[in-house]
Amino acid sequence: MRGPWDPAELRARVADARVMLVFTPELCTERDPLDVLEATLAGVDVVQVRPKTVGDTARTAVTEARAALDWSRQVLEVVGDRELPVIVNDRVDVAHALTREGLAGVHVGADDTPPAVAREVLGPDPLIGLSTHTVAEVVLAGEESVDYIGYGPIFATATKGYARGLGPEEAWVANSAAPCPLFAIGGIDLTNADSLADVGRAAVSSVILCADDPAAAATALRGLLNEEG
Repeated sequence: MRGPWDPAELRARVADARVMLVFTPELCTERDPLDVLEATLAGVDVVQVRPKTVGDTARTAVTEARAALDWSRQVLEVVGDRELPVIVNDRVDVAHALTREGLAGVHVGADDTPPAVAREVLGPDPLIGLSTHTVAEVVLAGEESVDYIGYGPIFATATKGYARGLGPEEAWVANSAAPCPLFAIGGIDLTNADSLADVGRAAVSSVILCADDPAAAATALRGLLNEEG
């Protein structure tokens, strides 16, 4: 069983990261999600485990926690000894439960557990990521106990139901103001990722998980983010 991360190494990995895969198993359609995941690992730097939510009842909340726990454990098993951080979306309880098994932290949004509370639960070592949607929120994140920021949606995306995006220019402004590594997110694909080369980081799901060749898509995306802006 993989043990807890060294916190300095963990943050260095995030600082150097280009591609965060938001692993949503349901996007893999009829293919085995874990096979799709394994095919992409050479081309991604961080995996965020995010099974789709299925409702808001108390019973559903328990089901969602169990799904997040189970999928996180399966992803950790696939990742194995690779030095690739795995985090879970929303579920601070799951992050806390699996820290000793190698889970690297949690990503929270504005309507989730506040970062300060997540930090109190998790302690100083695990990663905490925060979703932001305005440059002002990016700046304010400097007052929070977060290690990286998600910023978007940059482009229109059906995944989260956004008909319009903020645009790559605002992503560049937000990245310039960010107190920690910033990952652009939302509607990013192989037709527009080159416009984010000045940001250099992206969190994506469909462009990789829905691709006919997920490994090639991950490699192509990385190349576009590395192009000179």
